[in-house]
Amino acid sequence: MTDLSRRDMLGLLGLALAAGAAGCRPETVRKAADRASPYVPVFFTKDEYATVAVLADLTLPADERGPSATEAGVPEFIDFVMSEEMDNRERMRTGLAWLDAESQQRFQSSFVNASEDDQKLILDDIAWPKKAGEEFKEPVAFFNEFRNLTATGYWSSKVGVEDIKYLGNTYVQVWNGCPEPQLKKLGVSYT
Repeated sequence: MTDLSRRDMLGLLGLALAAGAAGCRPETVRKAADRASPYVPVFFTKDEYATVAVLADLTLPADERGPSATEAGVPEFIDFVMSEEMDNRERMRTGLAWLDAESQQRFQSSFVNASEDDQKLILDDIAWPKKAGEEFKEPVAFFNEFRNLTATGYWSSKVGVEDIKYLGNTYVQVWNGCPEPQLKKLGVSYT
């Protein structure tokens, strides 16, 4: 096992996903975050969007390193992706509906209105694919996709880019190669 924190691991995932999401425009998320008026979702209904915000913050909450997913504009990012993405819309809507139905069944409350402890109990059943029962196969697939979108949205936002200390396409005068500790960790060398 590595000594990476959950935020570090999601950061690496987000960086990889952001690199492949060239069609997604992070500036859209930044513009949405800068608006004076509240964001109006394009794809999600009002209730779905509220669930997206809660789920995004449960997936990537604020901590000592940075703000929550919602503060970084992730719900707006996910709404934008879903408004453009044709393949996964049904899974997203079905997954959000499943969260509400599961919360109603277990706690007599919508997912948004359930306590954070109750919300986490539901997520414990779907956040760990290898531990999840067969009855949670579709909710697991939904949550994996949602987690990927959350990571992509966060680490392509201004705060996420600052968090991973991404410098962009900067000129490097001298390339000294990969640092020795990283080479050792990977079990490779230049010789």
